[in-house]
Amino acid sequence: FTAEVQRSLRVLDGAVVIFDGVAGVESQSETVWHQADKFGVPRICFINKMDRLGASFEKSFQSILERLTADAQPINIPIGLEDRFNGVIDLIKMKAVYFEGGRGGQVEIRDIPEDLLAKAKEWRKKLIEKIVEQDDELLTQYLDNREPGEEQILSILRKATIERKIIPVLCGSSFKDKGVQPLLDAIIEFLPSPVDLPP
Repeated sequence: FTAEVQRSLRVLDGAVVIFDGVAGVESQSETVWHQADKFGVPRICFINKMDRLGASFEKSFQSILERLTADAQPINIPIGLEDRFNGVIDLIKMKAVYFEGGRGGQVEIRDIPEDLLAKAKEWRKKLIEKIVEQDDELLTQYLDNREPGEEQILSILRKATIERKIIPVLCGSSFKDKGVQPLLDAIIEFLPSPVDLPP
């Protein structure tokens, strides 16, 4: 289907690339990724199937870094894995987002669980460092121990995503509708609208 994929990529403003939380980057993903590079398509990654046996966010993310791009950067991480997966930690707002109800339709925002706070801070530090690299003024502020505000983070991340300098990574389980709402928000927030890209 290479020709059809190329025809599609030529007219896309942006793309969500979905990876298997167990297998990580597969050979076909690699082929399509390099085609998207060729056509300059801004991207968001979604590591899916976090609820499956053998799922590993770190392993899948590592495979993206090693096989596709060093510019991938998680903006949320999972709470629990396999049958214990029940939400994500938003690294921008530093809140835990839970998906309750039969199909995860009820979104509940709470404080990050105590046992995951250190891990969340570590991932957030990497995110902030990647973001401040994009702006000299922010970098100076950061070196003076002043973190950028949420609005600044969002606007720099949007600009960097459109310019393909950062590729936001999210995770979830689409089958159970867990993590899908933050993904839809990220599509609106970070991927280009038609006015952001030239014809």
